[in-house]
Amino acid sequence: MAKQSLIIDCDPGVDDAIALLLALASPDEFDLLGITTVAGNVPLALTQYNARRITHLAQRPEVPVYGGCPRPLLRSPVTAEHVHGQTGLDGAVIPDPTHPLQPQHAVAFFIDQCRATQAPITLATLGPLTNLAVALIQAPDIAQAIDRVVAMGGALGRGNVTPSAEFNIYADPHAARVVVEAGLNLTLIPLDVTHQVITTPERLAALEELGSPVGPAAAGWLRHYGQREGEGYGLAGAPLHDPCVIAYLMQPNLFSGRPMYLAIETDSPLCLGRTVADPHPADPTLANATILETADAPGFYALLTERLAHLPSVSSGERASSGS
Repeated sequence: MAKQSLIIDCDPGVDDAIALLLALASPDEFDLLGITTVAGNVPLALTQYNARRITHLAQRPEVPVYGGCPRPLLRSPVTAEHVHGQTGLDGAVIPDPTHPLQPQHAVAFFIDQCRATQAPITLATLGPLTNLAVALIQAPDIAQAIDRVVAMGGALGRGNVTPSAEFNIYADPHAARVVVEAGLNLTLIPLDVTHQVITTPERLAALEELGSPVGPAAAGWLRHYGQREGEGYGLAGAPLHDPCVIAYLMQPNLFSGRPMYLAIETDSPLCLGRTVADPHPADPTLANATILETADAPGFYALLTERLAHLPSVSSGERASSGS
C-alpha cells in the first residue's frame, strides 16, 4: 500500500491519544502532514497541549500540531471531562512537550495543504467536525484535493451522550451536516462498530506489559477512562473509538460496511445530532457515505499492541505532567 498523506483532526481525549500513538508508530503507512486540534472532549487549550504531549512522548516532535476552533459553529460548547478527566488524559503521568504549537490556525493549515498538495489528502477526524466544516465553508474548492475523510462519529443505534446522539456529532451537529453534505468521499465509523472493540482486562494487561513506557501510559489512561466508558455500558472494558479510524486506514480488511444515505439531525431538540442512515435508499445514487458495521476486535488489538511495542518514547526522567 502506498504511503497516505494524512492529516489527523482530533480532540485528545484518551481514545484520541491512543489513535495518535498508532499513527505515529506507523511511518511506513502515513506521511503525517500535521495534527489539528479542536474543542471537544476538553477545551481547545487542553486538546492542542495534549496532542503535543503525545507527539513528544512518541519522539515525533517533527509532526506539527495546530490549534483550531475553540467552540462549535452554532450551539453552546459541550465537553466530556467526566469521561476523560479534567486534563483530558487523566490516569497516567507523561512529560510536558518541548516543541511549540504552530502559529497558523488549523483551518488555514487545512486550506493551504489542500491547495498546495500534489497528492490527494486523507483526513482522519476523531472529534467534532468544526475545523473541517469551517475550511469547507471558507474554501469549498479544497474538496477536490481531499481523497477521503474517515470519521469516528454517530450511531446507528443508541448514542452515548443522549439516547439519540454520539458525542462527536452532538458536540457540533451543524458542522457535521456541512461535512456530510459537501460531496466528499466519506467513511463513518459509528459507536455500533467501536463498541465491538473492547479493551478487556487481558488486552489491557498486554498493553501494560509492552517494553516501551508508551504501553503503561496507554494502559493507565484506559483504566481511568474505562471506569466510565466501559462500565457505563455494561462492557468488559473501555471501547476504543478513535483508534478504529487509524486501524481502518491501515488494514481496512479488519472492518466491513456498506454505502448508505446519511443525514444529520440539526432541528429537533430531542434528537439533535442524530445520524440518520438509510442502507436502502429509494435511489441507490443517493448513498453519500460508507458506514462501517463490523470490526475484527482480535485483529485490531493485535495491530495496536504490535505497533505500540516498537514505538520509542521519551525518557522517564524528563519533567512529566498529568495536565497543563
